[in-house]
Amino acid sequence: MIELLMERFPFAFAKIGLRYFAAAGILFVIFYWIFKERLPIQKIQKKYPKAKDYFRDTAYSAVTVAIFALIAILSFWYWKDYNVLYESLDAMPMWYWWLTAIPIFFIHDFYFYWAHRFMHLPKVYKWVHRVHHLSTNPSPWTAYAFHPLEAVVEAGILTVLAFTVPTHVYVILIFMIFQIIYNVYGHLGFELYPRGFHKTWIGKYVNTAVSHNQHHEKFHGNYGLYTLIWDRLFGTLRSDYDQAFEAATIRRNQIEQTTEYTG
Repeated sequence: MIELLMERFPFAFAKIGLRYFAAAGILFVIFYWIFKERLPIQKIQKKYPKAKDYFRDTAYSAVTVAIFALIAILSFWYWKDYNVLYESLDAMPMWYWWLTAIPIFFIHDFYFYWAHRFMHLPKVYKWVHRVHHLSTNPSPWTAYAFHPLEAVVEAGILTVLAFTVPTHVYVILIFMIFQIIYNVYGHLGFELYPRGFHKTWIGKYVNTAVSHNQHHEKFHGNYGLYTLIWDRLFGTLRSDYDQAFEAATIRRNQIEQTTEYTG
C-alpha cells in the first residue's frame, strides 16, 4: 500500500488541488477583487472576511485536499478488487454512464445532510466541525476549510460511492468537479440565482448560497448540500430562509435607487 500511495499521491493531490484552487480562486478574484464594487448583485452579509480568515481557510483546505487524495487512492485503486467500479468505458453504453450520475447525486446529497447533522451534535461539533464554522462569513476559500477529522468524514463519500454505484471511476471524478464548483458557490457570499427563484417549483428544493450562508451565520438549520429536500422533509429548513433570500436578491442598483429616493 505504501508504494501505491507514494506513486499516486502526488498526481491525486495535484489533480484535486487544481480543481479546488481553480474553482475557489477564479470566483474569489471575480467577486472579491476585480468586480467587487461593480457587481450588480449585493453581498449576502455586507462585511467581507478579513485577510486572516482567507489564510486560515486556505491552509485547512490544503490539508483537506491531501486527505481527499489519500481516500481516493484507497477507494479507487487499493480496494479496486472489492469495489463495484468498472475499469473500461467500453464495458457499458454511454447512456449508462450518464445515468449513474443520478444515484451518485442523491447518495452524496443524503450522505452530506446526515453527516452534517451528526457533526452538529455538541460533543462532536467542538472536535470535528468547529473549524469550518470559524468562518461565520464564508468565502470561496471556506468550501474545503475542514478539520482533518471532518475532511475524513467528507471524503468518505468517495468510499461509499465506490462500493454502491456500479460506474466508472471517471464518472465519479467528473461528478466531484461539479461537487466542488457547487460547494464553492454555496460559500461564495453572493446569491447567483435570480430573485423569486426560491418560490418556483424546482427552486423550493435547490440549495442556494443564501441557505448555506445562513447556516454559517446562525449555526443551525439548512444542513443540505445540493438540495433542500432533506431540510424540508425533516423540518430543518430555517423559517427565515425565504425572507433572507428575498433580501439577498435585491439588485444593488435597486438598493441605490431606493436610498437616493428616501434620502
